[in-house]
Amino acid sequence: MVDGDTIDIAIGGNTERVRLIGINTPETKHPTKGVECFGPEASAYTQQLLPAGTALRVERDIEARDKYGRLLLYVYIAQSNVFVNLDLVLQGYARPMVFEPNTAHKADFAQAATQAELRNVGLWQACR
Repeated sequence: MVDGDTIDIAIGGNTERVRLIGINTPETKHPTKGVECFGPEASAYTQQLLPAGTALRVERDIEARDKYGRLLLYVYIAQSNVFVNLDLVLQGYARPMVFEPNTAHKADFAQAATQAELRNVGLWQACR
């Protein structure tokens, strides 16, 4: 686990760095932004949601990789079918962030953010 919206996964015997599409968690390791409000909490939640060895199901959108070479994926926990990208927004650990042309779940993320803000959870409560 790298931070709240970037994870490392094992695929075919290789480790791949994955950027969760459509969301953005507050920074914890950015070289110029430093640690942002609710960043450590978002990273801890992602780590708790995806402990090492968690079986995943992944989906691509239009682009396979970003300019940093990271895979761009929608990630689901195989056993429970929890949609990790959406869960992070719904629980208030991430905000939607549009990565054109990868927008298959754009409306779902926007709706989840509205719900989280209305419930005043996570970063919506801590970072006003």
